[in-house]
Amino acid sequence: MFSRANPKSAPSSAVAPAPSVPDRKPERRSGAEMSPERAVPSIVSADLTVTGDLVSAGEIQIDGRVEGDIKCASLIIGIAGAVTGEVSAQTVRMHGTVSGQVIAKSVFLASTARMVGDVTHESLAIEPGAFMEGHCRRMTEMPDLNLPTKGAAAEPNDPPRLASTGGASGSGASELGAADDKKPAPAKKTTAS
Repeated sequence: MFSRANPKSAPSSAVAPAPSVPDRKPERRSGAEMSPERAVPSIVSADLTVTGDLVSAGEIQIDGRVEGDIKCASLIIGIAGAVTGEVSAQTVRMHGTVSGQVIAKSVFLASTARMVGDVTHESLAIEPGAFMEGHCRRMTEMPDLNLPTKGAAAEPNDPPRLASTGGASGSGASELGAADDKKPAPAKKTTAS
């Protein structure tokens, strides 16, 4: 059936070959060159818990758990997503849980959303079935979120330090974390007699 047939046994009305299509290579663009509508969101997956603040000039999608504040242009909280902290964004689409204050130009609560906290908004939409406990306050002008520019790397505030272990010296400070700014003491010279 699918083997090559003898040309003599092939019917005279053979299927015409498909027209050739010019070879096009897809364009690859970096995140900074992509338009905001086509940029790929930063995703916190369902098996991930983040403790700390998230800041992005683009879109963040939360399917896992975030314990900290979030600042971004656009935030999507999935059905299994949970945020504990303050959210500041241009747009927020909530399908999961938020415990804390939300400040956004546009806020949408889907029927599966659970919101405990205050919402400051310019536009608010709540589907039937959504749970919301807190105050809704309309704002006339969105405050500046101080988001980083696209493509710029975030600057670290302080380098991480080791926790003190209270070792044998009894000083309570670790050798690497406590004396970063001090110069080491000069070595003592000993002479043999």
